[in-house]
Amino acid sequence: MADSSDSVSIDVEAISLGRKEYLVKTGCGPVSVLVCGDPDKPALVTYPDLALNRKHIKCYAYQLLETSIFDPIDADIAVYSFAAAQHMSCFQGLFFCPEAFSLLLHNFCIYHISPPGHELGAAILNPDDPVLSAEDLADQIAEVLDYFGLGAVMCMGVTAGAYILTLFAMKYTQRTLGLILISPLCKAPSWTEWLYNKVMSNLIYFYGMCSLVKDLLLMRYFSKEVRGSLQVPESDIVQACRRLLDERQGPNVLQFLEAINGRPDITEGLKRLKCRSLIIVGENSPFHAEALHMTSKLDRRFSALVEVQACGSIVTEEQPHAMLIPLEYFLMGFGFYRPSQFNVSPRSPLSPTSISPELFSPESMGLKLKPIKTRMSVQV
Repeated sequence: MADSSDSVSIDVEAISLGRKEYLVKTGCGPVSVLVCGDPDKPALVTYPDLALNRKHIKCYAYQLLETSIFDPIDADIAVYSFAAAQHMSCFQGLFFCPEAFSLLLHNFCIYHISPPGHELGAAILNPDDPVLSAEDLADQIAEVLDYFGLGAVMCMGVTAGAYILTLFAMKYTQRTLGLILISPLCKAPSWTEWLYNKVMSNLIYFYGMCSLVKDLLLMRYFSKEVRGSLQVPESDIVQACRRLLDERQGPNVLQFLEAINGRPDITEGLKRLKCRSLIIVGENSPFHAEALHMTSKLDRRFSALVEVQACGSIVTEEQPHAMLIPLEYFLMGFGFYRPSQFNVSPRSPLSPTSISPELFSPESMGLKLKPIKTRMSVQV
């Protein structure tokens, strides 16, 4: 499939391999799930932030392939990466990072769960249906796992999605291997956030996904460095996200927003959460203080915090490389590893014997994952 030139040739029909979309019926309505990878591997469940998830980026992906970004990677991995990334917005930056991709797709089958009505081409949700609560959304995840016959899973969520997955982990402790939380929430909304969300709700109700709503969402997602100013234009990633928000159905975003704005405080439950947790937060995220609060309530033997300088909430998009080393150390504690050579197929079997035995103990994981700060300079 690959040749000696500076590009990777891909059969268009092969791109669909390892990727399938399902509409799973649950007690709280249907849920769209995109499955990427080998279903015989351990499961990694992802859940995005408000108004995010799917976007067609075929042209962008082909451009990346043609500019040899995947040169070091085995052709099979390039196909998997393309298939995984072409349907995501909240996680596509992470999956376009070859090192992170080789770590995740080598070890997991990935189940990308969309909030109700957030999938590509979704119809407007029935306004007569009851608005789902955050707890309903967490219960939907359990029903999705039942549908696919999955037991315990690894979870990765961003902000609102991180809250839903944390709530899921608290309710279904035996079904959660670990939590990877990016700029997570755990407390009930502050008065400032509640009012901010109410303003956004009213704008969506009366005007749909108007420019002001998109500006408010972009402030939620990204740091000032990439959002630009009068003198500095928006970065490519912000412009792409703005176009993505044009595809969202306003009433569907409104329902998810109302569920998150009515979320209960789950701080007390964090003390009983014993699964391993990795929290990654941008220092410029509006939810930075909440992530620090959440870290202080988790058992330090099983949790770690990484703060990323000059970054907003969606670290997976704005600075995905800052996640690489923390992710690798975190997953090593479970016996997962990243191939030493990129030409290893993502279907290769796991090899826990290549991991130092001491990394399997919770105490050693706590030592390996002591709280750190990453200091990354960003050039705008």
